[in-house]
Amino acid sequence: MKVEAKIGRENLIIETGKMAKQADGAVCVQYGDTVVLATAVASKGIREGIDFFPLFVEYQEKTYAAGRIPGGYFKREGRPTEKEILTARLIDRPIRPLFPEGFMNEVQVFAIVLSSDGQNNSDVPAIIGASAALSISGIPFGGPVGAVRVGLIEDKFVANPTFEELENSILNLVAVGVEDRIIMLEAGAAEISEKKMIEAIEFSQEYIAQTIKVQKELQKKAGKENIEVELKTVPDELYKKAKDLSLGELKKILQLLSKEQREDALDILSKQIVEKLKAEDGMLTDLVIKNALARVEKEEVRKFILSKKKRIDGRGYEDIREITCEVGVLPRTHGSGLFTRGQTQSLSATTLGTGDDEQRLDTLEGEKFKSFMLHYNFPPFSVGEVRPARGPGRREIGHGALAERALKAVMPSAEKFPYTIRIVSDILESNGSSSMATVCASTLSLMDAGVPIKRPVSGIAMGLIKEGKDAAILTDIAGVEDHFGDMDFKVTGTDDGVTALQMDLKIDGIGIDLIKKIMEQAGPARDFILNKIKDAIGSPRKELSEFAPKIRMIEINKDKIGALIGPGGKVIKKIIQETGADINVDNEDGKVSVASDSEEAISRAIEIIKGITGDLEVGTVFDGTITRIMNFGAFCEILPGKEGLVHVSELSDKFVKNAEDVVKIGDKVKVKLIKVDEKGRLNLSIKQAQG
Repeated sequence: MKVEAKIGRENLIIETGKMAKQADGAVCVQYGDTVVLATAVASKGIREGIDFFPLFVEYQEKTYAAGRIPGGYFKREGRPTEKEILTARLIDRPIRPLFPEGFMNEVQVFAIVLSSDGQNNSDVPAIIGASAALSISGIPFGGPVGAVRVGLIEDKFVANPTFEELENSILNLVAVGVEDRIIMLEAGAAEISEKKMIEAIEFSQEYIAQTIKVQKELQKKAGKENIEVELKTVPDELYKKAKDLSLGELKKILQLLSKEQREDALDILSKQIVEKLKAEDGMLTDLVIKNALARVEKEEVRKFILSKKKRIDGRGYEDIREITCEVGVLPRTHGSGLFTRGQTQSLSATTLGTGDDEQRLDTLEGEKFKSFMLHYNFPPFSVGEVRPARGPGRREIGHGALAERALKAVMPSAEKFPYTIRIVSDILESNGSSSMATVCASTLSLMDAGVPIKRPVSGIAMGLIKEGKDAAILTDIAGVEDHFGDMDFKVTGTDDGVTALQMDLKIDGIGIDLIKKIMEQAGPARDFILNKIKDAIGSPRKELSEFAPKIRMIEINKDKIGALIGPGGKVIKKIIQETGADINVDNEDGKVSVASDSEEAISRAIEIIKGITGDLEVGTVFDGTITRIMNFGAFCEILPGKEGLVHVSELSDKFVKNAEDVVKIGDKVKVKLIKVDEKGRLNLSIKQAQG
């Protein structure tokens, strides 16, 4: 069974019934020559003791899809790459809100890239494939959803731009939604206006609708009847009892402005209610009662915010918590920034490295290198918890990627600042929007390190409480507003425009008019935070840290690159060994970076490089080493990989019969360049160097 429609420049083809037929739902999605297999499977029952919806989303890129064999020792796909993790999150975030409340069967969505044409990204087809597989599977799902990537090239929007087109695009937006509402947004931009971002979202809706239409066509032809499932909702009778017992005390607790006081009081109240209700009915479990209390708390928090026109910490809808910004807080790092907003705090450190520190990426599109990296860590103590300290999870990878995207637009070019840059953000406290705190702290640390960023970047997280026609847009959301609210909308930017945007919902979408209002309310908040950053450090420091490596760039003739590197890298390795400097050569344009903690080492390395790759000047005196002795004279290396002949007549101002009588192999001597013949051979003189 196959359906297709023209979406952008290519046909979107969705086929089912050929592959993975034992899955509840399976489709192959093709766009260009990029093909993704997406499957959906649900468990038959509910795991005992579970109180959440266990949705598992996996995305895998097979290297055979691009006709490649994996690098490394094992020659097979291993742990998920950052791209795979981020794409799995892109699939998960828009489909999760569309399952019915109380549905707790395990669901696994699997997307595998089977073919990659090197032009069309596989992430949007994977989102569409996941939606289509769920829509025909019989698993209760409120989709399908449509997805599209939007680029902005020469002031024109482009649907599903190729990788090459994205290189010239000032916008990379992925939008997912239903026919008239948006469910998820993910964007990086080169400081575009809020107005242009809204226009891009509006542009996406036509293509979202088209991809939904083709999925519904497949659903009509191949869709299964929805399976019967048990929805584990809190029984109304238990909810009423929990509400009657807790409401009076809960309203008092919500008046407490301190997060810690509220949490402690809620914990005491929860234990009291559990004891009372279990005494009445011994069949009730702690988990069921706590779920009933959570429902009461959620309703009361939302009601409080909508009715009181203020938030439970006392702020108005547009108020931002107290902010402090500090720089230079760590004495030996190359740059550091501490950003605190209420009870959320990020400590960010910037480290400057050389070309050797670039990250090598083995992707479907080929080998790539990253010279700017931002890593986000979320230790358990930041929320007062005890749990094992393991490697970064999907959340850490996702938050780090968002902050990296937010700052990428203002990073200097390699020509202007030839350093590899790594930022690490450690979250020391968290009560809402640590990713936006990371953006702000990282801006501080970059400027403290002397990185010449174009402009500082700030970020804000917006929330939403929506009940029918009533809606409260909240600026700078705290943890409880994120937990019980309907939206997490993060936007970052400079004085000149937006650099990143991310929207996630817990409801089934919002309209473009509401998105406009959210963007309008976010603007002044971003400006306010930006001014706080500027008050702490107005511009990047003029000098780098004394502990940072020094890098100088020179440009050589591309024809001389081979001479500089030498056979098997022999020449360049010798220069590095002799000087102690790190040397990196760009084979495409002949740019050479020389790095060291010592200016003397850099100067010596550059002198040698210029000697090897430039035109040697007759009359120059060199420190050389005798490498070979012949009957007619001795060969002397004056630069790594470059030697000349000292004829016997030029070995001494006295008559020399045998060269061995005057010099030995390995002798260090001063020689003068006296001639370069038509074949480029060097004639040297010890005699004239002594004159």
